[in-house]
Amino acid sequence: MTQIKTVTLKDGIKRGDKTISEINVRKPLVPQLKGLKMLDVYQADVNAISILLPRVTHPKLTKTDFDTMSVEDFGELASTVLALMTSNDEIESEDEEVKSE
Repeated sequence: MTQIKTVTLKDGIKRGDKTISEINVRKPLVPQLKGLKMLDVYQADVNAISILLPRVTHPKLTKTDFDTMSVEDFGELASTVLALMTSNDEIESEDEEVKSE
């Protein structure tokens, strides 16, 4: 599975005179999850995701970025990091279970 995904932001993030339109999101490792509750992360809790994303993004997101970020862009980044945390094997086995029911 891919370890890094690039997210193209719909609205972008303004930093001074620059607008960031793409963010690379890296698959989190255990150290990036320290201090977070896995349940909060998997439920896409805004606070948990706001703590996790700066640990796994390039350019690194800041508090100011979140304060000005659109809901659509935040949702896209959150779903991307969650997708990276879920292996393809898990998704395929869930699909097979649904088909067999």
